[in-house]
Formats: sequence, C-alpha cells, structure tokens
Amino acid sequence: MLLHRFYDHGLAQASYLLGCELSGQAVVVDPNRDVSEYLETAAALRVRIAHVTETHIHADFVSGSRELAERTGAKLYLSNEGGRDWSYGYAADAGAVLLRDGDRFEAGSIQVQALHTPGHTPEHLTFLVTDGATATAPIAALTGDFIFVGDVGRPDLLERAAQVAGTMEQSARTLFRSLRRFTAQPDYLQLWPGHGAGSACGRSLSAIPQSTLGYERRFNWAFAITDEDEFVRLVLAGQPEPPRYFGTMKRINREGPRILGGPPTAPLLRPEELPALLESGAFVIDARPGEDFAARHVPGTISIPLNASFTTWAGWLAPYDQDVFLIVRDAAGREVAEAVLELSMIGLDRVAGVFGAEAVSAWEASGRRTGCVHRVGIGEGADRVKAGATLLDVRGRAEWEAGHVPGAVHIPLGYLSERIAELPAGAPVVVHCQGGSRSAIAASVLKRAGVAEVHDLTEGFGGWRKAGLPVRNGDHG
Repeated sequence: MLLHRFYDHGLAQASYLLGCELSGQAVVVDPNRDVSEYLETAAALRVRIAHVTETHIHADFVSGSRELAERTGAKLYLSNEGGRDWSYGYAADAGAVLLRDGDRFEAGSIQVQALHTPGHTPEHLTFLVTDGATATAPIAALTGDFIFVGDVGRPDLLERAAQVAGTMEQSARTLFRSLRRFTAQPDYLQLWPGHGAGSACGRSLSAIPQSTLGYERRFNWAFAITDEDEFVRLVLAGQPEPPRYFGTMKRINREGPRILGGPPTAPLLRPEELPALLESGAFVIDARPGEDFAARHVPGTISIPLNASFTTWAGWLAPYDQDVFLIVRDAAGREVAEAVLELSMIGLDRVAGVFGAEAVSAWEASGRRTGCVHRVGIGEGADRVKAGATLLDVRGRAEWEAGHVPGAVHIPLGYLSERIAELPAGAPVVVHCQGGSRSAIAASVLKRAGVAEVHDLTEGFGGWRKAGLPVRNGDHG
C-alpha cells in the first residue's frame, strides 16, 4: 500500500492518498479544492484515482471531493448517516455511493470500512483501512475531525457556526459515546487525523501528524474522562470562536461546491482603476506584508497579509456576496495565483481583479494621501493609554479569560467590523493581540471604519505582561 499525506498549512488540514501498487488504483480521502496536488501525486506514483471520499461535511474549507471525482472519473463516496438535515444535496447528481456504518469499498487490495462516529457532526464517518495484500485487520483509521493527536473534534460547531440552536450538549454526549465505542479497536491502530495544530476544528491539536489509539488512550485528555457529564463540560469549555465563514462552508459543501475545472484566476488591473473601485465601496484586501501596509497604504483597504493566516482572516472579514479585489507585493510573480487559490479554498470565488504594489505608489503620485498605522512599543503604548487612549484587545475569548489588561475593551478581531460602535467615539485607540499579527489587521479595520488615530501595540499582551505592567489573571469578567 502506498500512502501520501497532503497538508495545507493555511487550513491546518490533512488529506490522504492511499494507493495499491498491484492494481494501480488509489483512493483520496478528504481532498481540499486544490485538486492539482492529488492529480500530480497520483501521476508520480503511477496510480489512478478510482475512489474519492470524505469523512464529513467540512466547515473550514471547500471540499475538493466533487471536483476531483469529476476530473478523474472516480467513484464518489459520501456519508448517508446523520439524517435528512445532514445529507448531501448533490449526491444523486454526482452519482455518489452513499455509505452507512459498516459499509466497505476497495481500491485494489486496499479495503476501506466506514464507521459512523458522530459528535463533531451528525454524519461523520471514520474509515478503517486494511492493506489486504499483507494483512487481514486494519492498520489505520482515517479519523477526520473525530480524533486528533491530543484532542477530539469540537461538538459545538453546529450551534455556534451553523446556527443549529440547542445542539452543543447533545453533540458532546454523542461524541463521548462515539469515543467509547471506538475504544474497542486495538491499541496498535494508527490514527491519521484530518487536522493539525492551528485548526479551529479543535481546541488543542498537536503538530504531530499521526498517532496510535494506544497512545491517545494514555495521553489524550478525552480518553481519560469516563464520566459523561464531566466530558461534556470539558469538551465545550474554552473552545475558540468559530470563524464566521464556517457556516457558509457547511452550506456550500452540503449543497455541492462549484466545479472550477482548473486553477482559479483573476485579471490584473491598472493602478488608475483603484480610486473608482474604492469610491464605489469595493472591498479591497491589501495582501502585502503588514509592515508595508503600516508604512504606507491606500485608505479604505484592509490589511490581510498573504501568510499562513491569510485564509482564516479573509474568511472572517471578506464578504461572500460581492466582488473582492487584491493588492499584492509582486503582481508579476507567484503571489497572484497563490492569493486567488487561497481565497478559493474557502469559497471566496469572486476575486474580480488584482493590483500590484505600484497601485499604492500611483495613488500617492496622483496627489492623494496614503495612510499609515503608527506602530508603538510597550512604553509608548502604555503612556498613550494613561493619556486617555482606548486600549483594545482583539484576542479570542479564551485568551482574554486567561488574562488581560484591566480597563481594556475586548472585541475579538473577527467581530470588530460590526462592533466598532462599542469604542468611545473620537478617542485614540491602542490595539493589541497576543503578539502583534492580529492587531495589525485590526488596525486596518479601524482605519477603514474612520477611526482617525490608531496605534498598533506590536509586542502585544505578551510584551505587556513581560514588562511587568498590570494584568488581571484568570478573570472571566
């Protein structure tokens, strides 16, 4: 059996290709929308993708299952568990085979058995994988968002992201029972999860790519809890805010992602086109490095640097119902294709045009004023707060509850654009996060909303604490 693990660092998402050398057939599990990587790897391994499947209806990225099956002629397998509300709306049109608990399919000598493991989502499947050429029992389980290394899938997303009220506790209880059932599997069973550290689909995922059930039984907190009520309390506590776009992803993946047919593209635009777009209210993402934006930017644009967090914050802040435009540092290089692809991974398909960094210079050369963000250290930031500036903390709820600066206003970055009115009108703002990356984005949101004086505390809360300034620890107020 051939095994290839794909990992998208921006999504903290893993997918897998399992290939049978004897038959030349392969199955791909949980593909994302960049299907070129699966096609290229299959060609390099000299196997044909005969089957495509996924563990559940994903909330954090657009699934590539439909696209990959369409491009390769592979048979598509989808869950038929979870009830009508969690069935795939496009399954019949795509000719998909619907799987229930215990169902099996094969790719040459590779045998795949579906186990219904609900809790993270009602329809979730885990796939037991047996290498029939050498064994009669499973070697591994593709656990999707059921079991991670060091954690388990969060059961609150149906309520917090998909707006299915009153489902968190019941989902947590279902997850507890799924875990108890899964412990019947042997300790040697390898676990190949669908996410790693940085994913919002769990709370404390490890960066280690895979584990065994025996190891997780000993060191994963969730297996140590034998009381159901205590498990429910712990699994729901401290979960990070689910990104706003998660609900949109659920809908897209349930109804059927649009077939791209190839890499997504966007036209390059002339710098002189930018002023009219901004005057019309267009949403423009400046994807240049944060320090470039802070030094000089076009007013009205939002800074979301093209780095590992690009998709996360674009999904939080960019609209899905209107065109989006980009400014990149080098329009002649790979950044255009990279940025457009990254946005398509979370369903932001309406990228109507891209500008190079020269658009910022052209704006200034035309006599218009560019904007800047004043970046301050701990000393200057503290002085400005003492002088009357509002200290704005844009970290997540769990971070705030673990410790924060007394008197600070807390608005997580993802909610800032809709809650700016909570800030004192006309007052200068000193904004901070934990280490400086989120506060830089927040500063651009504030500037776009018309806050005149914004200061980015670049060392963040970590620097504030290290400097020995007042901190309130463990206060949930």
